[in-house]
Amino acid sequence: QVQLVESGGGLVQPGESLRLSCAASGSIFSINAMGWSRQAPGKQRELVAAITSGGATNYADSVKGRFTISRDNAKNTVYLQMNSLKPEDTAVYYCNAKVRTRVGGPLLRMWGQGTQVTVSS
Repeated sequence: QVQLVESGGGLVQPGESLRLSCAASGSIFSINAMGWSRQAPGKQRELVAAITSGGATNYADSVKGRFTISRDNAKNTVYLQMNSLKPEDTAVYYCNAKVRTRVGGPLLRMWGQGTQVTVSS
């Protein structure tokens, strides 16, 4: 069994920063891509940022230049540094990872439980 546990959410004012972390644990053979998505009230979940095992990154247009995704492969952990936060960034942020639990096994997309980020003055 694989678990993803997020941390680092909270309430901040516009213009401030937050750093989210997500650690994967359990029966992990390898992790391919990792990423962050978010879901605001009444809206669909959207991709925020993703990073491959080799470090290539991809960002939603709305966060380019403000958010940075990174990962520590030795710790099976992905981070999201969020700077210059705006009220429209308010959402529940979910991490996800594509995981193999055994050699030659299928890639499984796993999700964390979500962490709330609220940007408000």
